[in-house]
Order: sequence, then structure tokens, then C-alpha cells
Amino acid sequence: MEALSLPIYNIEGKEVDTVKLDARLFDGTVNTAAIHQAVAAYRANQRKGLASTKTMGEVSGGGRKPWKQKGTGRARAGSTRSPLWRHGGVIFGPHPRDFSYNVAQKIRTLALKSTLNAKVKENNLLVVDDFTLAQPKTKDAAKALLNLKISAKANKKAHPALLLLDKIDGNLKRALNNIEYLSVNQAKDVHAYEVLAHRKLIITKKGLEELSKRLKK
Repeated sequence: MEALSLPIYNIEGKEVDTVKLDARLFDGTVNTAAIHQAVAAYRANQRKGLASTKTMGEVSGGGRKPWKQKGTGRARAGSTRSPLWRHGGVIFGPHPRDFSYNVAQKIRTLALKSTLNAKVKENNLLVVDDFTLAQPKTKDAAKALLNLKISAKANKKAHPALLLLDKIDGNLKRALNNIEYLSVNQAKDVHAYEVLAHRKLIITKKGLEELSKRLKK
């Protein structure tokens, strides 16, 4: 398959160069099965597993028999902490547990490749030469994003954009933190779920190089 080329923009929104995507990584293949496995594992690993209920033996009180066994006309009862009673124990209720499990590295890599290919097919992958600001101001960062056609209207809170950098310095992080429709991460740390959770993917040229090296390992 012939390698695809994408334009490279600066933070003023002007096309300054082109980049040829690695044909071994960006071959147009979207493996939905791998994506499903990677996403399911990621979400399971995020679960705290702290839900807890008390059984009849763990609920306080209930040591005394409520009434005598016979002669009252009522049903037999041995404890007020029976699951049949209010404030009684819970039958088969949840207890703290670990939901996490591992997926093979090859599947995680394939899932990430597939999500990136999907973004290219959707024309939602944007490459910028660099993302640096003269001053660490949110309004300057928002203006740069607007130049790249990334705005609050186009990328609502439910579908934010993702900016992948080769490195994140403190000043840039402060400038981007207050932009609610943008998430920021390093390209070397991105995963399939994160790519899928964002409508638009913006990546710097160096970030793309680092990500390509990671996926080739």
C-alpha cells in the first residue's frame, strides 16, 4: 500500500509542510475486535471494585430471638438480622473485588494502530509542526486551537479534542489546563481508549515520530 501524506500546520493554521505516514502503521486496517478487547480491559482496570454489603453474620445485633418459637401465631424467626427483615443482611450482595486483567501487548498495539487508522479515515488526525506559546496564557492557547479549527462549539465537553505532544512543559500545561474541550497527553503514553474518547486528534510532528517508534517495537 502506498504511504499516505498529511499536511503539517503551524499554530497559525497555515500549512507549512507535509509528512509521509509510515505505511506499516497507517495501512488503513481497523481491527474492531482488538479495539474491543483493549477498551474493555482498560475500562475494567479503572474500576475500583469497592462495592460492599454485609451478610447476616456481619450485621450488628440480632443475637436474641425476637419471640418464642411457638404459640404466637407468627412465623418462626431466629434473628432480627435475617435477610427477610429490614436492616437485615444481604444475600449474594457485592463484596470488594479486583476487576483488572491483562491483555497481550500485541493486541494493545494493534488496537492503538487501528484507532489511529480510523482517525485518518475520518479526517480527524491533524499534524502540527510544534505547539509552543510565547506566553503561558490560556487565551493564546485557545486562539492557536481556533486557528486549527478546534473550538468549544465544534468540540463540546462530550467530544473533546486530544493534543499529543512529545513533551509537556509546565508553562504550556498551565495554559492548556483551563480549556475544557481539550485533553493533553504525551504521544508515548497514549492508548486506544483515549484516542477513541476524543473526536479530533492533534499531534505534533515530533510526537508522531515518537508514537511511530513505539508502535514499531
